[in-house]
Amino acid sequence: MTKGCLSLAVLISGLVLATAAQARDTQYLLSIDEAMNTAAARERLDPDIHFVFADSPHGDVVAEHGNFVTNKKTNAFNKSDEEACRWVMLSALLSLQERVKLEGGNAVINIESYYKKQPMASRSEYECHAGALMAGVALRGDVVTLR
Repeated sequence: MTKGCLSLAVLISGLVLATAAQARDTQYLLSIDEAMNTAAARERLDPDIHFVFADSPHGDVVAEHGNFVTNKKTNAFNKSDEEACRWVMLSALLSLQERVKLEGGNAVINIESYYKKQPMASRSEYECHAGALMAGVALRGDVVTLR
């Protein structure tokens, strides 16, 4: 094999491996409580806004402001999958928090994971997908005003 052919073979092998690495899409079901109780979450989530997952009990709804979806991605480079997932979960919650403020509510209820538009409702876990370079969380919930 000539030097040029060998270089081309190495390049093609590298591209195939890189493509396979990027294609990784590992699903995780992780603790909502752990994600919401990180130092960053405690610092950035407004304590006056309530996040209610799945069918967890909540106060009386006095106004409904709509159903909203957030789909967030984060760079997973040099992070464990779980660390990247916690970070992107916070990003998704912050997006919902901004929507609550924009709509004039004080809560998001019926929050469920909504990755690739597939609902997964849980009181204790959220769905995150991690690949070689990115991690993603999608959430859907109803913005409301609670009594």
